[in-house]
Amino acid sequence: MPERQTIEEVVASHYADLSDQLRRAADIVVQNKVDVATRSLRALSAAHDLSPATLSRLSKALGFDGYDAMREVIRSAVERQMGTLSEKADRLRKDAAGKGSIFDRQAAACIANIEDMKELTPRTRIDQTVELLVGARQVVLFGAFGSSGIVEYLAYLANYFAPNWTLAGRRGASLGASLAGLGPEDVLFLVTTAPHARRAVMAAEAAAEQGASVIVVTDSHTCPSVKHAKVSLFVPTDSPQFFSSYAAMLVLMEGLIATLIVRSPEDLAARIRDAEEGNRKLGEFWIDP
Repeated sequence: MPERQTIEEVVASHYADLSDQLRRAADIVVQNKVDVATRSLRALSAAHDLSPATLSRLSKALGFDGYDAMREVIRSAVERQMGTLSEKADRLRKDAAGKGSIFDRQAAACIANIEDMKELTPRTRIDQTVELLVGARQVVLFGAFGSSGIVEYLAYLANYFAPNWTLAGRRGASLGASLAGLGPEDVLFLVTTAPHARRAVMAAEAAAEQGASVIVVTDSHTCPSVKHAKVSLFVPTDSPQFFSSYAAMLVLMEGLIATLIVRSPEDLAARIRDAEEGNRKLGEFWIDP
């Protein structure tokens, strides 16, 4: 298993090839990491109606030497985030006592998502993402449903310094036309959260078939687009509301842009200054009389 790869990433990379039984076991492992890290194999199996043999087969199917090796990866991740988990437990206890304001609970969920995203996102994966974006001939951005807004914001930021970044499928535009001509030198940057849009899955598949590098940002190892991704980033979107929270996703996007500007071999700051000057000349900014 690659160094610093999370269990979510390992499961996502093999998920499409797992049997139904092993998929169920993988879902349980990802959703119950603390149990895996702290309970024996027999106790975990009994608690979740799984046979020890199924968990052992799962570990082998995921590329581990055995169950203990898989458990050690999960244990290390849990230890790194124990502070976050204890804070969540404390908030849950307080919620159970008095529920609290929905505004406060929403804010707490967003903060927890950001903490988890920061802790669980390997920096090597960020570096790989930025390397692909910096070296791409063309970057096509796409997001459907709730993800469309955050992708538009990413396109807005990139517009200041990256003329080779385009937004696909905007306002009814043909997605197929946006993907036409993509090849090995290009990148499709895809943002999708559950429930996953069919267009997002098909876009990832089409771009990969054309040889383009696909970057998938999602909230679940079960995302069907992940199997087509060269790089996948997993971002928590938990929320007490009826909708997913994009707060951690927004932090990730802004962090990627900042890292890209710092790592780019070009003087992107100069290009941003030129764009700002153009906005001033065109009267885009309000100036007090």
